[in-house]
Amino acid sequence: MMFLRILFICFLFIAFRFSGYAQDDNPVRRPTANYGQKRGNNPKSSGDTTIGFKHRDDLKDSITISYRFLDSLKNNKLDSSLSDFNSYFSIPSKYVTLGNNGSPGFPVLFTPVLRPGWDEGLHALDIYKFKLENTKFFHTTKPYTQLTYLLASGKEQFVNALHTQNILPSWNFGFEYKLISAPGFFKTQNTSHNSYRLFSNYQGKKKRYAAYLVLVGNKLKASENGGIRNNANLDSSKYADRFVIPVNLGGDPQQKNVFSTNVSTGNNYSDFTFFLRQSYDFGKKDSIEINDSTKEYLFYPKLRFQHTVTYNTYTYRFVDTLGSLHATSELMQDSSIFKQWYDTAINISAGFNFQIKERWKVLTNDFSIRQFPETKNTAQYIEAGLRIENLTHIQDAGQRSFYNLVGHGEYRNKTRNKKWDAIAKGELYFTGFNAGDFNIYASLTRYLNSKLGDVELLFQNVNRTPSFIFNNQSSFNFKNNFSNKKENIILISVATQNPKFTLAGRNISLVNYSYFKNYYQTDQYSSLINLTQAELIKKTSLKKHLNLYSDFIVQQTTSSSPIHVPFFYTRQRIVFEGVYFKNLNLATGIDLNYNTSYKENNYSPVMGQFFAQDTSLIKNRPNVSAFFDFRIKSFRGLLKLENLNTMDFSNGFGFTKNNFAAPHYPTNGLVFRIGVQWVFVN
Repeated sequence: MMFLRILFICFLFIAFRFSGYAQDDNPVRRPTANYGQKRGNNPKSSGDTTIGFKHRDDLKDSITISYRFLDSLKNNKLDSSLSDFNSYFSIPSKYVTLGNNGSPGFPVLFTPVLRPGWDEGLHALDIYKFKLENTKFFHTTKPYTQLTYLLASGKEQFVNALHTQNILPSWNFGFEYKLISAPGFFKTQNTSHNSYRLFSNYQGKKKRYAAYLVLVGNKLKASENGGIRNNANLDSSKYADRFVIPVNLGGDPQQKNVFSTNVSTGNNYSDFTFFLRQSYDFGKKDSIEINDSTKEYLFYPKLRFQHTVTYNTYTYRFVDTLGSLHATSELMQDSSIFKQWYDTAINISAGFNFQIKERWKVLTNDFSIRQFPETKNTAQYIEAGLRIENLTHIQDAGQRSFYNLVGHGEYRNKTRNKKWDAIAKGELYFTGFNAGDFNIYASLTRYLNSKLGDVELLFQNVNRTPSFIFNNQSSFNFKNNFSNKKENIILISVATQNPKFTLAGRNISLVNYSYFKNYYQTDQYSSLINLTQAELIKKTSLKKHLNLYSDFIVQQTTSSSPIHVPFFYTRQRIVFEGVYFKNLNLATGIDLNYNTSYKENNYSPVMGQFFAQDTSLIKNRPNVSAFFDFRIKSFRGLLKLENLNTMDFSNGFGFTKNNFAAPHYPTNGLVFRIGVQWVFVN
């Protein structure tokens, strides 16, 4: 932890050292002016000893930067808006977490796992990960650096660093780093996450050869307290300090150690990804003479041979190691919870040392051939490929090896006038551990005009083996019979997006849905589950500088199904924003979100799973926050007061009327966040 702080201080030093070169995302171009010299004279040539000073020429530091995601044809620009504080934060706005930054969470808009093949099934901490699929491959005319630092109540820290630069015009390199450190407001709630990502993309001078390289690592540590023992303690003046409220797991620490990143009771997840894709094209070559000494090579591919190798490692571990230093009553408390929730007896005579662990290694080789029917349109192609997956499952008792042989194909046609975009693709697991799994995906997008925007139709059918945590070979599967019935998911959606609003509707049909029905027991719901969802995102101008940003979600599912969702969710932001004093960009206002009461999922600490429960109907107040964000050139200042809705006068003034994320899991009271972000163009 100390090393990370020293590293961040070094970042700050570099930032301030080169702050003279910091620029806005859209720098103002000014003419150069000279001072301290006579008009018409050059001090260097005339011998004049007067020192010459120059205003910085913003044109020299201007930058053009864009990025693409892997397998995407769309160029994206960096978002510099200030109206949404969550775009600078680690938790997406439409997620519910167990209260602390870095704690397990789930999306308000229910989305099933839409990926066939092997999947471990431990996704409660996924929102904090760097992933291969959300890696951005940049192209920039100048080195670009972005540093974000947020500090919050309870000594919570969030650091995010990004740097990218083009080593050559056709070769980009970059890295990202993210740190989340949050002691939490309740006992045994501390989290400590570290993630890094290195990425690079290269294209040869003659544009035949291309390569993408990504290295990703995540180390996630989240303590688990099993929730508070008695909800009534929240209303007692005795427990105004939330840290003294008794919890179900993790003993009874007397004081909070804000510098500790150790997890004595909780989950430790780590993963690593190595990704390398190389391709070579055959086709028609051409060139343009720029001048007598410069030639620009052009190349129109007709046939592409592509190889992708991916190597992943995953480690999942739950520990409860109170040890012999804790009081016997604390050891008995944790022991009784394990017996009550997991039907697992633990001998506490020699202390408390409970651990579950398993590891995976996955090596994937993919060979593909892509053909381009139209010479000058690389957005139209036909692709076919074969993928070989080798999986190794490692436990204390030994290891097992599995494999999958997968065929896949894709047709893509984005017309040259950019009005139509059609995608049809699929994959089938021919043989191996997940034999019979498949994924069929088709979408059609039509661009209407600048006012009406795009309309998209989408269909997807996934047939998949239930996640491995439902398999009785998993270390995280306690005394459950394994069902080999495959889940089948059909998703149909229609969406329209334009400058005024985004409107989407979709229907999800699930058969043989696998789920946890309590803390450790699993089941499959053989009947059909239908889930209908609608989402509207709209910006409304109220006055000259006053805007309303509205999000609405409506969800309806089968009443008897094990999927519980709120019928209605909304997020409303009233924002006063504008540009003042030429360089001051300001956005300040109120952020409110609310969902109707429903039987929210409970949480199983050992399994890392949210599961359906039918006993507690949770009714929360609307979550209310106030924020003040501003930008001056490349510097952004961020400030937010969260959970103003917890204000309470029943035991004197305080912020103690907590909402609940799950039964016995209260969220935080008032949280004050302050942060900065610097952007540097060197």
